[in-house]
Amino acid sequence: MESNVLRSLIDVESFDPGYLFIAVIGLSVLVIILIVLYVLNLLKVKKLSGRLDRFCMGSDAESLEEEIGKIIEDNQYLKSTTEQHKGNIKTLYKRMAMACQKTALVKYDALDQMGGQLSFVIVMLDEKDNGFILNSVHTSATNYIYSKEVRSGECDVELGIEEETALEKAKSVKIPK
Repeated sequence: MESNVLRSLIDVESFDPGYLFIAVIGLSVLVIILIVLYVLNLLKVKKLSGRLDRFCMGSDAESLEEEIGKIIEDNQYLKSTTEQHKGNIKTLYKRMAMACQKTALVKYDALDQMGGQLSFVIVMLDEKDNGFILNSVHTSATNYIYSKEVRSGECDVELGIEEETALEKAKSVKIPK
């Protein structure tokens, strides 16, 4: 009785062998595709294995872990020192703005008959044209030095021709940004 049920389900007499042939070809194509995929995966695994071997060459897993830890520590140290350097550079720029960066020297003969241009004016200014003027007047008997304060490129005291010339020279100095 069971064989009758099985025969009625399969229906061997009306079975077309063409379907069997199509099924075999389909399965063959599927097997070929799977073999190609398997070979491609083997090649990828071999390539990754080679890269891993080169990466781990000369060291075991523990020493490799230590090396990675050292690299991380070094990176953190570099980051912290970089931040310190940035702060130091900002401080240096602030200090440098107040340092004398623009200078000028004008030599002249205080007394026309002396000769030799032994008198001089020195102007020293910072980035914002604040600073001072030193005027050294040389005579045959003595030497006098006068100082004058400069604020924003201007002086409250009247300037002589040489002092004005030196101040303009100093103010015209270009400071690279």
